[in-house]
Amino acid sequence: MLMICVTAMAGGRGMQNKKKLSFNWHPVMDAIIQVESGGNPNAKSGNSVGAMQITPVLVKECNNILSKRNSKKRYTLADRYSVEKSKEMFLLIQQYFNPENNVEKAIRSWNGGMRYSVKATNKYYQKVLACMK
Repeated sequence: MLMICVTAMAGGRGMQNKKKLSFNWHPVMDAIIQVESGGNPNAKSGNSVGAMQITPVLVKECNNILSKRNSKKRYTLADRYSVEKSKEMFLLIQQYFNPENNVEKAIRSWNGGMRYSVKATNKYYQKVLACMK
């Protein structure tokens, strides 16, 4: 179901997107959810909320991406409490900033932002990898 959402967000751009969309992010997302909130969709920590601990800045970035794609879809801060919409936002961010589908980059950037430090995100990266096994 999430792949359908990503296809719609991508605007169906041919073979190049088929490769991107066929990547299975579910194990990564499920592991991030376990590390971030233990699966609790109502988890809160500062500005980060929901199962994937999404910040208002990430919601704004998703909406900026959607705007650049001329999509009318927008996310709200309340959407962070929806596991399904949180996963959609994760996929949108990966599709835009990580088109090569680099799992390490995805995990580290989820924790440390797009200009993450490998050293600063190492503990988080190892936790997520352990949950994926």
